[in-house]
Amino acid sequence: MIQIDRLSKHFGGLLAVDNVSLNVGSGSITGLIGPNGAGKTTLFNAIAGNLEPSSGRILFDGEDVTGLASHDRFHKGLLRTFQIPHEFGSLTVLENLMMVPGGQLGEGLLSAWTRKRQIEAEERSNLTKARDVLEFLNLTHLENSLAGHLSGGQKKLLELGRTMMVEAKAVLLDEVGAGVNRTLLREIGDAILR
Repeated sequence: MIQIDRLSKHFGGLLAVDNVSLNVGSGSITGLIGPNGAGKTTLFNAIAGNLEPSSGRILFDGEDVTGLASHDRFHKGLLRTFQIPHEFGSLTVLENLMMVPGGQLGEGLLSAWTRKRQIEAEERSNLTKARDVLEFLNLTHLENSLAGHLSGGQKKLLELGRTMMVEAKAVLLDEVGAGVNRTLLREIGDAILR
């Protein structure tokens, strides 16, 4: 599913990722371990399209995506979470999920005027999916809470939930368990396995 071929990333004179090659098979759970500062997040950022590699290639599902922007990789099914969750703090948990699917009809001014029924149907579908995700992650009780008020572990679950709102082929989980209490960490682990 993911093939990294001799990828390197330099920041000026600092070599953050040096000639990394690896393969991640479809349907697998693969861990990347190393000490702080080893370049794990930099590698994730390059794979997800948040950073342009200095050299090397990234293939996703057999296609060279090295030059593609992160949003284009998202639309191809390559998603990621972050070490520090990036929730929309002033939106509710439910709203954070519903805004994920790209290309929603209501995002266009013209279609907002001319395609009201289709937009309403799409919104109902997104709402159903978001509530299914909340139930799956045991977050239903927080549906109307502001995401900015969640605990660190709940924010990590919300990030995981956002990846479930679209048909992801691969999800890069960056330190999904960092700073999370053991009970919530077990829930996150169970959700990933399911």
